[in-house]
Amino acid sequence: MDSARWSRRRVIGAGVAAAGAALTGCSGDSGPAPRLRLATGPEGGPYNAFGKALARAIAASGRRLEIVPVSTAASVDNLRELDAGSVELALSMADVAADAVLGREPFSRPAAVTALGRIYVNYTHLVVPADGPVQAVRDLAGRTVAAGAAGSGVQVVAGRVLRAAGLSDGPTAARERQLGLAPSVRALRDGEVDALFWSGGVPTPALAALAGDLPLRFLALDGHVGALRERHGPVYTAVTLPEGVYGLAGPVGTIGVGNYLLARAGVPHDAVRDVLQVLFDRWRDLLREVTAGARLEPRFAISTGDVPLHPGAVTHYRSVYG
Repeated sequence: MDSARWSRRRVIGAGVAAAGAALTGCSGDSGPAPRLRLATGPEGGPYNAFGKALARAIAASGRRLEIVPVSTAASVDNLRELDAGSVELALSMADVAADAVLGREPFSRPAAVTALGRIYVNYTHLVVPADGPVQAVRDLAGRTVAAGAAGSGVQVVAGRVLRAAGLSDGPTAARERQLGLAPSVRALRDGEVDALFWSGGVPTPALAALAGDLPLRFLALDGHVGALRERHGPVYTAVTLPEGVYGLAGPVGTIGVGNYLLARAGVPHDAVRDVLQVLFDRWRDLLREVTAGARLEPRFAISTGDVPLHPGAVTHYRSVYG
């Protein structure tokens, strides 16, 4: 990895040592192990599962570090908690993290957060009953859509897709309901909503279980990637739900969004190094909790766009990968 690439990285260095010393248990080798709170997501969700798996992996590694997963509403909530100092680490979708760093809606000002790395990609699912009238996004005009829990990254990407499709206001607006994954699944099964949005790994177990009970149609979304990138930047990519998953007869193009592991700049470098070493040593086990077939590679991990890498992460990647 050449020095020019690293020179393009924006890192936050001022005050790192002073801020790091303020963290509990981070002043030397004696005393309690450093304790870092990790904002994850709702109980039963993929972020929560990943956070718990990472905490177990850190504990099993024998390192002087404790990770404490904290249940939240997910991405938007996590960035606010991280910026406020209520937690030291957080998980977030890339689009929400970029909005936070740049001070864009729903954030009122830039948030001082850094990244440890991009760890995997979420696939946006837009799901409707297979025997219903909805066959494309435009057919959601005037219909009720489960659009993610309040404070979640799902809510952000769902709202942006609906805006790109001209369904966010006026007589053609879809009626958005703020529901998390489990309530969304129940609402679709019971006919209380006409569609649900979800952003997560493939397969998402709750959707795989639903597909076993109710024939489903997954709507193509890749045609909206260009509009999203033009308006919100390159955090959105075209990806494919593969044939066979959820019983799909063929592949379905959709929208991919990266997931970042984030930290306050004051988290000590040694703690960052320990987290990253365990993350790369155990990535197969950790990602099994959230998505099948994903890989964690350094060249993708450092691609965090507008979100600067934590100085300790920069040092780690340089020392290990050159």
